[in-house]
Amino acid sequence: MTYSVVVLSCNKLEVTRRRLSLLVTETVTDEPWELIVIDNGSSDGSQEWCKNELTALGKQHGVPVQVFCFDENKGCCPARNKGISLATGKYVAFCDNDVSPQTRDWLPKLRARLEATPKAGMIGPKMIYPPPSELIQCAGVGISQRGHVCFYGRGERRDAPEYNRIREVQCLISACLLLPKTLLDQFGGFDPAFHPVQFEDFDLVYRLREKGYHAIYTPEVEMIHDESVTTQGTATLRNAANVVRNGLLFQKRWRHIFSQETDGPTEEQCRWKKELDRNDKPT
Repeated sequence: MTYSVVVLSCNKLEVTRRRLSLLVTETVTDEPWELIVIDNGSSDGSQEWCKNELTALGKQHGVPVQVFCFDENKGCCPARNKGISLATGKYVAFCDNDVSPQTRDWLPKLRARLEATPKAGMIGPKMIYPPPSELIQCAGVGISQRGHVCFYGRGERRDAPEYNRIREVQCLISACLLLPKTLLDQFGGFDPAFHPVQFEDFDLVYRLREKGYHAIYTPEVEMIHDESVTTQGTATLRNAANVVRNGLLFQKRWRHIFSQETDGPTEEQCRWKKELDRNDKPT
């Protein structure tokens, strides 16, 4: 197996059905791939749909679908780490359940660019909002010297020249992120200290960067992202509190690196564009 795509699910059946169906039917690859869905205790029929209809859809398209269900919500890190343990692919791609391809051959394009870039350890695509806007949601991530986050290109046109060049970035989001499984096996997956969600992806990227691997953003691949559906509206999830708490943990842990990075965004660039804000921070 070449690619393992790991997706988390926790209720939100309507979005999960729409996006994962597109993920299976619209993905075109040069090598075999598998879809691994980790369900975090859904109670709205998501588990049954994934086990039955999604698995059947995968079989129709030659995509093995594996579904693992927790009895309760274990949080993002244990769930994604479970997905890593089940993955048999050479490359692991993490996707949120509100993401689907705009670029159909997204997996081979991400892999090709990763392999062509010396010391690249992880790669992320251009994330765009669904039609009709199709504005950029995230074109790589910057961290200011004070530890504040900038989603480059947020709210800009998808064809804006400054966000249509391949470049090394400080950080990437796990809404869509591809990396070799060997790195996850060697350095570990997501740290449960960032329970239940938020900043666990940034921590992983910085952990690999500390080991000398580069994070690459490529506009060659575009993925549609509903944004925040994964976390928004979950009654047991206080997302604003998670952002603050885990953000402080991230800053404490990695200040020795980002405070010395002179190519990061300014504080003004890190101001969140409220007109696009559906929650506190996209997942």
